[in-house]
Amino acid sequence: MTVRKNQASLTAVEKRAFTNAILELKRTGAYDRFVTTHNSFIMNDQDNTDRVGHRSPSFLPWHRRFLLDFETALQKVDPSVAIPYWDWSADRTSRSSLWAADFLGGTGRARDGQVMDGPFAYTAGKFNINVRVDDRPYLRRTLGANVAQLPTKAEVEAVLTMPVYDAAPWNSASSSFRNYLEGWLGPNLHNRIHVWVGGQMETGVSPNDPVFWMHHAFVDKLWAEWQDRHPQSAYLPTQGTPNVVDLNDTMRPWNDVTPADMLDHRKFYRFDTDTDTDSDSAGVRE
Repeated sequence: MTVRKNQASLTAVEKRAFTNAILELKRTGAYDRFVTTHNSFIMNDQDNTDRVGHRSPSFLPWHRRFLLDFETALQKVDPSVAIPYWDWSADRTSRSSLWAADFLGGTGRARDGQVMDGPFAYTAGKFNINVRVDDRPYLRRTLGANVAQLPTKAEVEAVLTMPVYDAAPWNSASSSFRNYLEGWLGPNLHNRIHVWVGGQMETGVSPNDPVFWMHHAFVDKLWAEWQDRHPQSAYLPTQGTPNVVDLNDTMRPWNDVTPADMLDHRKFYRFDTDTDTDSDSAGVRE
């Protein structure tokens, strides 16, 4: 079974396998299809016509399935690859290892935000931005320019203590764990990371930046930790709720996936911090 590791603990071989698999998906066009899917749901979310992937209870199960699909695509290229997670409450600066030239590359140059180093630099010739919100064909970042600080462990801990998954009005005004983790209220967790990275990460085409997957893998891990802490606190809402996805409703764009299907991450993968010792763990991929 797949094990998702903290990016800070990856070996040089694991980093190279992850970035090479991404580059192969980019070469075949598969990567851009993921960007298009995400962008289409961001745009719908903004006008409240189809609140599935953001500002709604299904934010977390939708992205769990989205990452699973991406991870499956990576593993068709290289079965050893898993999506690493970026613990942005620990690795909080532009000097952290994930921004090194041997992994994701660093921040962009001052005049236009263009990332100039690492495997995804435009000048390397293998990672053009094809699904765009403007005419710039290169990956952009402005690490720390638009918001100074990433969330702290104390801020994360405060959100993990919230006992209710979601609550009416089931949107960006909800006082709930989901909404505080998503970042519309409270310490601004998930949303703040997109703004801190800058560039494409501030837009609907945020998966253009490979850090998107590592960021959302950590968001997914925080949901898993919250579930372990609050075993009696279920996904809400359960049924009959207009304009959002109830527990057993289908999540678009899939025809057969519901939030209920996504509640147990251990059916699909483990995190390197999981402590369960059931029989599945014997088959963990290292």
